Amino acid sequence: MRTANFRFLAALLLLLGFYSCREATPPTFSGAMDAYFAGLFPEDEPGGAVLVMKGEEIVFSKGYGLADMGSREKITPNTLFNLGSISKTFVANGILILKDEGRLRLNDSLLMYFPDFKNPEIARKVRIIHLLSHTSGLPDNRAVGEDSIFYLTAKDEENFAPVKQNDSLHFGPGQYFEYSNPAYNGLALIIEQVSGKKWQDFIRERILIPSEMLSSTITDGPHPERGVAHAYVLENGTFREYDYGEYPTFAASGNGGVWSSANELAHYELALRRGAFLDNETIASSQRPYASGNWADTLLPKVGYSWFIEQPAPPLNLKKIYHTGSQGGFRAFFLSIPAREILYVGLFNRPVEVEEVMDKGLELMGQFGLLD
Repeated sequence: MRTANFRFLAALLLLLGFYSCREATPPTFSGAMDAYFAGLFPEDEPGGAVLVMKGEEIVFSKGYGLADMGSREKITPNTLFNLGSISKTFVANGILILKDEGRLRLNDSLLMYFPDFKNPEIARKVRIIHLLSHTSGLPDNRAVGEDSIFYLTAKDEENFAPVKQNDSLHFGPGQYFEYSNPAYNGLALIIEQVSGKKWQDFIRERILIPSEMLSSTITDGPHPERGVAHAYVLENGTFREYDYGEYPTFAASGNGGVWSSANELAHYELALRRGAFLDNETIASSQRPYASGNWADTLLPKVGYSWFIEQPAPPLNLKKIYHTGSQGGFRAFFLSIPAREILYVGLFNRPVEVEEVMDKGLELMGQFGLLD
């Protein structure tokens, strides 16, 4: 009897010790990130894919929710999402490749490439570098709201055509920052003129393949129904698809036509770091704020050649280079912290508060020492 009681007591102590150890297990960065995003995205709704890379090591990579509400396909880190305006970084890098090869100059005027501007003096003043840095002053006069049906299928040329009909500029080129989608439709058309091929093919050959982004693709007309995430918005408690075919300007791919995955965007970052398709000095110059000689704003510029730059400031005190994306129901961000070799990517097929998600991820990185 005493032996049985002893065995029971020993087993009980062992079990209590096991649970005590489990409770004492310290939290991890991966566990904290997973808990946060699992709370944002129920398994049976649209969600997203998130990745964090430090150095060359993926320290967190996971998908949440459904890529397609019809097929119930789940999101993984390999799911392709529309990147929205993150696509602009690919177009900008395509221009820089041609610049480095001596096939164009960033100081070239638009009149060299678009002699059909209604007011040639406008085209003469605006340079390629102004399109890259969103400082052209060219008004976005596309009548998307009045003719949304046309813009559902209008490609880069049709989206840039109204810009060429402007009589005046909002401001002198280089004086102020004004974000411009059609500027990047124009840059895509310049790539086509200079390279002699579809700009999508040029980017695929010169950037996607060298970056080992072999599943990534670029819109060129209607996008395939399969193989990509669909985007949704929540209306009256029901998710409604809101992407190609429902949201105008999707076909104008120069400003937002690249589709990629969280995992392949990690390849993109590594390719940038090692200079796989551009030399390191060109990449560095593209990620510095562009300030023209006639800058007139009281605020310092925060944009390079497509990239947004935040200089070190509390509480992070580290330089951030990033771009966000928003198109239809898609939301995305690509955030690099060069001093710590950090990449933080979020791709979502439903509207989310991108700034809030970026800040939370950075907060957790700080808590777990990734930013030290």
